[in-house]
Amino acid sequence: MLSILKIVLQRLGLGIVTLFVVSIVIFIAVNSLPGDFAEAILGQGATPESVATIRRDLGLDQPLIMRYLEWLKGMLTLDLGTSFAQLNFANFGGAGTTTVAEQIAPRLKNTMFLAAVTACIAVPLAVTLGILAALYRNTAFDKAANMFTLSSISSPEFFMAYVLILFLAVLNPIFPSLSNIYDGMAFSERLEKSMLPALTLTLVVTAHMMRMTRAAIISLLASPYIEMARLKGLSPIRVIVVHALPNALAPIINVVALNLAYLITGVVVVEVVFVYPGIGQLFVDSVKIRDIPVVQACCLIFAAAYILLNLTADVLSIISNPRLRHPK
Repeated sequence: MLSILKIVLQRLGLGIVTLFVVSIVIFIAVNSLPGDFAEAILGQGATPESVATIRRDLGLDQPLIMRYLEWLKGMLTLDLGTSFAQLNFANFGGAGTTTVAEQIAPRLKNTMFLAAVTACIAVPLAVTLGILAALYRNTAFDKAANMFTLSSISSPEFFMAYVLILFLAVLNPIFPSLSNIYDGMAFSERLEKSMLPALTLTLVVTAHMMRMTRAAIISLLASPYIEMARLKGLSPIRVIVVHALPNALAPIINVVALNLAYLITGVVVVEVVFVYPGIGQLFVDSVKIRDIPVVQACCLIFAAAYILLNLTADVLSIISNPRLRHPK
């Protein structure tokens, strides 16, 4: 137990250091984007005086290092700042400002819901297909599964999305083509409107997990303990599920964690296609108007999701493998 706790603390410390380094990269990259928020807001009516006024009001005239330290201080207190668009609107007599956290919270909730629905479909489906492909390797089923997964990997997300819209929303109106969900919507209706983007993401992530499950199990089938299980007269499916699968968990856990992270960070295209009000859609809208605080917060959430899920995968892989849990 103490060894596992030590491993968790080590990985957590490494994750925090990684997140700090990533925050520097994010801040420099976002502030290096071409264009300027003040010019984007003012459009053709921008004058040097009006641009300078907006930049001064938003603190964009301060040195880069001071702005980063201020942002880092806000991150440590969970204060992600105020949206430039909201602040500028308030300065010109609009309603009160909305913080970045308040803007992101409902969008992140929607993205997490979409990721959860996709994971509930994709993970069991991918592991089952991987086990069956390993069980019936080099058969017609195995070749068909490999062909299907390679096709889904090779196709762009937006192409898969439009194909599903054509067959499941236009030709056969089973699901709605637009995922215009909102707070207070019934769970069944929310699930129905999220089904097409969830199926699109399922086609994208299932292939990686299925192929890794198949490869991990096949690599163990020549092991002596597998041969012993076969000599005992156990059925092939029992040999794979009971004896091979537990020893193949480490690589499977890693690829599942990476794909779950993708469901949070890689949904930008899918959310734009289906007009899904998630964090990816907010990210695209904020990039268009150079709303730096929102873009930085979205990038930081994406990075934190990857780091956290990789940390979880490392810990689970170590726990599932006694040789890693008790190194010599």
